[in-house]
Amino acid sequence: MYKQKLVLVGNGMAGIRCVESIISKDPTAFEITIFGSEPHVNYNRILLSTVLQGNTSFEDITINDRNWYTENNIQLFTGETVVKIDKETRKIKTDKEREVYYDKLIIATGSVPFILPVTGVDKEGVIAFRTIEDCQKMIETSRKHKKAVVIGGGLLGLEAARGLLNLGMEVHVVHIADYLMERQLDSTASLLLQKELENQGMNFLLKKETQELIGNERVERVRFKDGTELDADLVVMAAGVRPNIQLAKESGIDTNRAIIVNDYLETSIPDIYAVGECAEHQGVVYGLVKPLYEQGEVLAKHICEMKCSGYQGSVLSTQLKISGVELFSVGDFHGDETTKSITTFDELDSVYKKLVFQGRKIIGAVLYGDTNNSSRLLDMIVKRQEVSSEERRALFQSPNTAEGLIASMANHEIICHCNAVSKGGIIEAVQNKGLSTVEQVKQCTKASGSCGGCKPAVTELLTYIQSNLTTQDEKQTAFCSCTKLTEDEIVYKMQLQDVSTVQEAMDALEWENTKGCSTCRPALSYYLGMIHPEYEIRQQTLFINEKKNATVQSDNLYSVIPQMYGGMTNAKDLRKIANVADKYEISQVAVTSEQRIHLMGVKKEDLPGVWADLDMPLSSKYGNTVQNVKTCIGEHVCSCDKQQSLLLAVDLEKRLEQVSTPYRIKMGISACMHNGAGSTTKDIGVMGIDRGWEIYVGGSSGRDARAGELLCVAGTNEEAIEIIIGFIQYYRETANYLERTWKWIERVGLIHVREVLFDNELSQQHYLNDWKWPRSGNEQKGKLDARLSKRINVCTMKNP
Repeated sequence: MYKQKLVLVGNGMAGIRCVESIISKDPTAFEITIFGSEPHVNYNRILLSTVLQGNTSFEDITINDRNWYTENNIQLFTGETVVKIDKETRKIKTDKEREVYYDKLIIATGSVPFILPVTGVDKEGVIAFRTIEDCQKMIETSRKHKKAVVIGGGLLGLEAARGLLNLGMEVHVVHIADYLMERQLDSTASLLLQKELENQGMNFLLKKETQELIGNERVERVRFKDGTELDADLVVMAAGVRPNIQLAKESGIDTNRAIIVNDYLETSIPDIYAVGECAEHQGVVYGLVKPLYEQGEVLAKHICEMKCSGYQGSVLSTQLKISGVELFSVGDFHGDETTKSITTFDELDSVYKKLVFQGRKIIGAVLYGDTNNSSRLLDMIVKRQEVSSEERRALFQSPNTAEGLIASMANHEIICHCNAVSKGGIIEAVQNKGLSTVEQVKQCTKASGSCGGCKPAVTELLTYIQSNLTTQDEKQTAFCSCTKLTEDEIVYKMQLQDVSTVQEAMDALEWENTKGCSTCRPALSYYLGMIHPEYEIRQQTLFINEKKNATVQSDNLYSVIPQMYGGMTNAKDLRKIANVADKYEISQVAVTSEQRIHLMGVKKEDLPGVWADLDMPLSSKYGNTVQNVKTCIGEHVCSCDKQQSLLLAVDLEKRLEQVSTPYRIKMGISACMHNGAGSTTKDIGVMGIDRGWEIYVGGSSGRDARAGELLCVAGTNEEAIEIIIGFIQYYRETANYLERTWKWIERVGLIHVREVLFDNELSQQHYLNDWKWPRSGNEQKGKLDARLSKRINVCTMKNP
């Protein structure tokens, strides 16, 4: 079979992440060649500061060693720069006169450091901070010289300054703006950071503009435009980067600030793509890890000819740990005349929080000193969620330091923002794979493998898992007394063994109690129904058939429920029901809160006659299934049009009738914001708004009532149906037996559920056409997120 030739120009983080994704989706489609200008394999440029600070070595920040390239049949050329793209003949040429043909070409040339255009920048001792070689030069310089000036008070400059301090140098940071890190922080948070860094030994010169670097062969002083000077043996240029677009411009590819790309990362030339810091999407150039990885994932799908909605841009968030200081910022945290903000400042503990609102919707935030709510804030801002007064107060509460930050986090909360790895995902990986070090967690889940800011949290989580403090929900314990296997292991082995009955499953999995128990038998039966859809059809249930159902009552009589889709009926059916009640002397006739009529107290011998005389579809409340939809029909609250909500309820009920689920699912559809059906306390609730439907999930109306969380807004009935059906199927596939929807959402995370449902490729797998459950991990290879999908091996997609 012919393999297309894929050439990647650039051996950096964005390009290689894209190639990793391509290989996972279609490992045999491409013959891959990669060119890197640096003489190294792929490494984590973000962690260069840790090398400079002496905390890590180059080997520690290497992402893919040469074995990875060899194992994936990738031809790698390091220390070699592509200098020309011939669009007509589809080939590239390098500075070593090498020519390589391509079918697909990805440009991932990243950025180049911005060197100030001032006199003296060519002197010895003036360097940038972009490569391993730059780190080595700074380390060598520190052995002979002691005065360093870092030009640039952004993240890169502060990290360089911290490293030089560790190397024993006297460090001055020069910044042209009024305060440090003005793109990531507001002035208050920046001032707090500056004071902390000054206490650590850094010196700052703000609102200073460099005019000239003075010295003979080596730099000796920095002169500023205000006439002042500063002694320097080493000057580090950390004033920012510029997209590296020279190759693209010279090749006739459309550029602006960077290489212009569309939603599929396509450039103006067919079969040439750009990804990462050199790409400009809808006028925006991203320099943070997470957006670049998101771009790479979209491009991988597109190149592999998989359905994809395209890249829609990213909500920028920054979570950093600079010299021991916790920082987080997201969205529009500056605000304007149309916004309002809430701030708190605990000067004693140096904790500062600012939330910015547009109306009641949160649009931006800055956290300094306490970033415990960062994941929740990011979720709210992505959703543009309206925040209640109670929720606002909760966001400003300090964590319970007695129990620890990690212990207080919910399992769905994100530990590693760069790679979207949750606490639960790490716990699952550690327990299933026996991981014991941060390095093993990084290799397995990628947590701490990008910016490294979450490494302390991963370390703390490992300690927590290995302690006796983990809760029962967090521990992977045996499913019941009949087996030593966990629930995850049971499901996985059932798929591998391809068992088809409960007894076969217990035999194959070496059940200690060969008869099973009331806990495991129903669970095994449910999982068999998910693995083999035909299994459910064969099972004997309390349903005589799909149209003639009866449920046994506690008095050994039966209950029959005529189906009324959407809670609606007609005079003809009502007469039938009344006549049946009279004929068979059914004295107990009740209208329930779910708007259904129950005929209770039916004798077993009368059931055939009752079914025949009713001659209409029947419903049942028995078992873990999708229950009848509650609707709002009354006019006492408002006079809004109920027709669309009733049509939606009827359609959903007919499509989801008798569908088995891990735990019964209750749904409500309210025509308007008056919430007449109590939709916000249902497993799935739908509420009409001016632009369609708000869909809430994970609510509960039990003793401890829970409000559902906003999943999304759907514009039409059909769109709402598709989202709800996808949600239910994904819940069926990944929830534990008897796990409530709210508990499941807490475990896997609402953000992850959205990622699955709103990804065209993944959502099609969870749309209820045939209710088929993927039979093995290999069938899902490259399709589901291996970190968070419960039924697939956490670390790899391979069978053990």
